[in-house]
Amino acid sequence: MLARVTLSAALALLIPLSASATARCDAVLAAFGNKLVGATCFDKADLTTNGDSDALQPTTPPDDSIFGLPPGAYRPRTDRGVLVNPPSDITTINTAVPGLQISGWFASDSTHQARFLLRLPDNWNGKLVVAGTPSQRSEFASDYAWSDYVVQQGYAYASQNKGVYGFFVTNPATDPLSCRFSPTCLTFIYLHFYDDEPGKAFTQWAQDMIDTAKLARVGLEKRYGSDPKFTYAVGTSNGGYQVRRAVELAPQFFDGGVDWEGTYVDADAPNLLTDLPPAVLNFPDYQTALNANTATAPSSTAARDIVLSGYPPDIVNSSTSTLWKNHYENYWELTACQWQKRLDPTYDTYGPDGSGLANYNYIARLSVSDVGTQMNNFATTGLIQKPLVTVAGTEDSLLPIDHHARAYARAVAASLATVPGAPHRPLPAYRLYEVQNGNHIESYKSTFPSLEYILPHAQHAFDLLVDSVEHGTTLPPSQCIARGGAIGAASSTPGHCAQLFVP
Repeated sequence: MLARVTLSAALALLIPLSASATARCDAVLAAFGNKLVGATCFDKADLTTNGDSDALQPTTPPDDSIFGLPPGAYRPRTDRGVLVNPPSDITTINTAVPGLQISGWFASDSTHQARFLLRLPDNWNGKLVVAGTPSQRSEFASDYAWSDYVVQQGYAYASQNKGVYGFFVTNPATDPLSCRFSPTCLTFIYLHFYDDEPGKAFTQWAQDMIDTAKLARVGLEKRYGSDPKFTYAVGTSNGGYQVRRAVELAPQFFDGGVDWEGTYVDADAPNLLTDLPPAVLNFPDYQTALNANTATAPSSTAARDIVLSGYPPDIVNSSTSTLWKNHYENYWELTACQWQKRLDPTYDTYGPDGSGLANYNYIARLSVSDVGTQMNNFATTGLIQKPLVTVAGTEDSLLPIDHHARAYARAVAASLATVPGAPHRPLPAYRLYEVQNGNHIESYKSTFPSLEYILPHAQHAFDLLVDSVEHGTTLPPSQCIARGGAIGAASSTPGHCAQLFVP
């Protein structure tokens, strides 16, 4: 297959670069040899997202800028703003960061989907950050959340796309992998996720994170003449899962990680396929209760059943504007479908009456399909081999905190307790910092002001982790970060937050 390049990259080839800039790029690209295909290198004046002002060499390329792909398959600028807001008072850019930006495809991927990104600042601090990628998004998905923050401190930054493009609109009549975009659309739109295609098992997510760290070292060695002194993994949602696997599986490549609301994966309940179907099932009845009386709806049977499934309380502005409604319309059914298509493809997704996902019973499916084996194949173990910090919000309505962040914390505690020689030899530090009223989608705070941003706490946790790894300081204890508060060395609220939502 011929390598495809972005429009901005193609135009950049027509713009003369200085001899030194050309030499730097040529040398780094040559070092990758046959490990990358279709690779481009820019010598940029600014590696932060302010560098988008250079239309020919933007830091984050425009959506749909890979020729030949359908709309939705490649959405770098949409992806970076889904979970977090653009730079503002929460995420600031204080300085331009000149350096090299390299991107391309992993040559090892025969489907020509696996993408690689590397940023090499001129003022390198000798360290590397490798980012996981949320959902089914591009290698640029963490540009706002992580890249802008770390490149300003001099870190080299690498990322990947978990080996797949995003999705495209499809026809359910002819496509068995189609997933309904939203259960409330008047005209249903169906999406096809590349991640559900043959040969794109979720088991590749961990290996892609490790391969990115390995490949990034090639670029660092050529550009700076040395390997990184320290390498850190960071990531959100499915990217947080990648961070967990990085410190479980590859201590030779990673010195620690920050997992921001990572997805908990375990063949035993809870997991996404046990959590999401009850929410999908009960929301229509809850909406009926909302329409009747918004004041009493939270105490309805449907609402209680959703809460019993693990979810935090709803936040209600009106009968048509609630936090749960946002998730029902945009995430619950679509995410359940995408995972079911990959892990349990013989299940009738929508059923004869259209309620197949609402009635999905993971426990019952264990005896009639290999969904348990499929889930177990990429499960997290909790047996971390390097320090790890989890940061999660109590009001997470996609990955409920008790079934994901706290579940993983319990797995870590159980796994470390079985390590031979423990407690007579030091074990990797693990911390869980719970953000009171934090939600999975940061941008929802503009609609629901009682939510709290998680991003500043995740970035603070990163700095604390770095200080602990490099200088031996003790990480603050696991704790509940009160609204308007910060991670404290001696928290007044150790352990879990007492309530999932505080008005």
